[in-house]
Amino acid sequence: MAMLVTNGATLTCTFGMAPSTLVVLPTAKVLSPAPAGTISDCIPFTNIMPFGMCQSLSNPAVAAATSAAMGVLTPQPCTPVITGTWVPGSPTVLIGGKPALNQNCKCMCAYAGVIQVTNPGQTKTLVK
Repeated sequence: MAMLVTNGATLTCTFGMAPSTLVVLPTAKVLSPAPAGTISDCIPFTNIMPFGMCQSLSNPAVAAATSAAMGVLTPQPCTPVITGTWVPGSPTVLIGGKPALNQNCKCMCAYAGVIQVTNPGQTKTLVK
């Protein structure tokens, strides 16, 4: 069993320099006590906010700045580019017909970052 992830959950990225916050829009109308997340809550700048500065050389902006600095890693502002939904989700708990988002879910950024939940936003509701 894992905690259900809700609006306001804290996220981290392996290449980000700061934590971010998950924004869950109340479209499914399920509160626990805040809007509950699903695996499709992974839209950059709508659900997943930037992680401060990005340190991934897979990010073209970081690669260009690092090259211009003669090979010294030069982080650039984070622009999340999510490659899919959160996985694995909770297939036995559906919210608006989609699997619920739990604290063990992860999603990938196209710039090689792994995004994960560090604080689910609530501590009372468990999902399988």
